[in-house]
Amino acid sequence: MQAFTGARDGATRDEVWLTEHPPVYTVGLAGKAEHYPRGESAIPVVRTDRGGQITYHGPGQVVAYTLVDLRRPRWGVRDYVRRLESAMIELLAAHGVEAYGKVDAPGVYVRTGDAEAKIGALGLKVRNGCTYHGVALNVDMDLAPFAAINPCGYPGLRVTQTRDLGIAADAADLGALLGENLRRMLG
Repeated sequence: MQAFTGARDGATRDEVWLTEHPPVYTVGLAGKAEHYPRGESAIPVVRTDRGGQITYHGPGQVVAYTLVDLRRPRWGVRDYVRRLESAMIELLAAHGVEAYGKVDAPGVYVRTGDAEAKIGALGLKVRNGCTYHGVALNVDMDLAPFAAINPCGYPGLRVTQTRDLGIAADAADLGALLGENLRRMLG
């Protein structure tokens, strides 16, 4: 992502890269030690150059890296964040799940019973008007590693996944749909 972004010029097309990661905690530039894993963990902690605090990535989670030149459409970072959230919100709505973003806590949230839970995380880096990093949507994964951290820097933040909300589609299928939504929203 860094090399791609560093080599971009005015003619470089925007791209969306979809993947799943092996178990890993990633920490953004502002990461605080108090949010790190509590206790022993075999899961590595990797510092990244994105914004935000700590999160967990693992199999069964769709990660979409969005490599976009914000100068072309003249989007500000906040507008871009809302577009990324909207791509996940629309995907969930198409499967009958109501979701929403929050201005003060980027990402995508749902109501589960009487509680709020995060289902989609977001972390970006903007360099020379171009973005990299992106979003992560929890699909069908082991959520236990989130309990060892303060996800996104919020103690006690609940997380959920599409499987627990009755969506039977797997990460590959939802990843393809998320990629389509992102390309449409960012195109």
